[in-house]
Amino acid sequence: MAGYNQLFVPGPTNVPESVRQAMNMPMEDMRAPDYPSFTRGLFQDIAKVFRNDGGRVFIFPSSGTGAWESAITNTLNPGDRVLMSRFGQFSLLWVDMAERMGLDVDVIDVDWGTGVPVELYAERLAADKEHRIKAVFCTHNETATGVTSDIAAVRAALNAAKHPALLFVDGVSSVGSIDFRQTEWGVDLAVSGSQKGFMLPPGLGFLSVSQKALDFAKDSTRNSRSNRCYFSFEDMIRANDTGYFPYTPAVQLLRGLRVSLDLLLEEGLDNVFQRHNRLAEGVRRAVDAWGLRLCAKEAKWNSDTVSAVLAPEGIDSAQIVKTAYEKYQTSLGVGLNKVAGRVFRIGHLGWVNEVMMCGALSAAEMALRDCGAKITAGSGVGAALEYYRVSQQPAVAKAA
Repeated sequence: MAGYNQLFVPGPTNVPESVRQAMNMPMEDMRAPDYPSFTRGLFQDIAKVFRNDGGRVFIFPSSGTGAWESAITNTLNPGDRVLMSRFGQFSLLWVDMAERMGLDVDVIDVDWGTGVPVELYAERLAADKEHRIKAVFCTHNETATGVTSDIAAVRAALNAAKHPALLFVDGVSSVGSIDFRQTEWGVDLAVSGSQKGFMLPPGLGFLSVSQKALDFAKDSTRNSRSNRCYFSFEDMIRANDTGYFPYTPAVQLLRGLRVSLDLLLEEGLDNVFQRHNRLAEGVRRAVDAWGLRLCAKEAKWNSDTVSAVLAPEGIDSAQIVKTAYEKYQTSLGVGLNKVAGRVFRIGHLGWVNEVMMCGALSAAEMALRDCGAKITAGSGVGAALEYYRVSQQPAVAKAA
């Protein structure tokens, strides 16, 4: 078929042309004497995106899952008690990793469509007078259900309980797209990946670490039993301090990262967040106009990077996604695990604008009608485009 296939899954996301071109390069020597002049700027600017003042950032040739594993093995030991919550496929996978790595997981299950249960966290932390809980885990943006949680409130709960536990945050589908303030919120270890807000292909895992967590990792009396090699802080620090890596880095992805960071910082992070909020609101208005609902149970949970839309009664959401792909060359996200067959997902993060989102909504609306949904043609798209037309324009990003 003619034209481009349209990508509106919540990751991998669209790659700007300037980023793609930066990666289309001859192979280079990652041990050349001038390589540190390139890599040191990367570390500094990734820290700016995480808003990490005083700690450091690691870049692993992996997915975000590798960064998860590094965060755990460098700061915790098998048998350590951790507090986690499970409310979607990705928070579920993090719990699974923690359990498989031998942690003593106190997991709180809450409804899919809600987020981190801050009040229950506060109760558990206040009751933990002996400070047996060594870490608190939070999924900032649950990609499976389109839910964003309040990380600042979790830090407030830790502070209110005067609890020393480390604060871990999964920011894979939020960092670089939704307001995230690592130092201000007292986040000790924050994980992200290249394929979402950073607008790159998959292949890089980012781990942003506070000075508290770095000190914790160095204290052998606290951290002496976890096996680690590839994801070792010690090895990375030793090599990164010289501007190099302890093993072969993903050199072409790093060149793309340089350009993606430039795009984010040139647009300005606050403008990036405003753009994502505005695009997401247009999608939400389209969903309302269709007479449908989001998986997020309350507006306070709404994500600005992905909307998980509940399919109409009697319609399999997987069929909606299949129809959009096969008939309209548009990729939407399927429902995962507990919400499989019940939701389809529209990703609105990364290098996207109003016209692109109207295209995604057009494909979704046509696929819905093809699958038997009783919605008026043009209703959702019309609601979104009118919102985009009259709402305040964000600062214009430079062309990529």
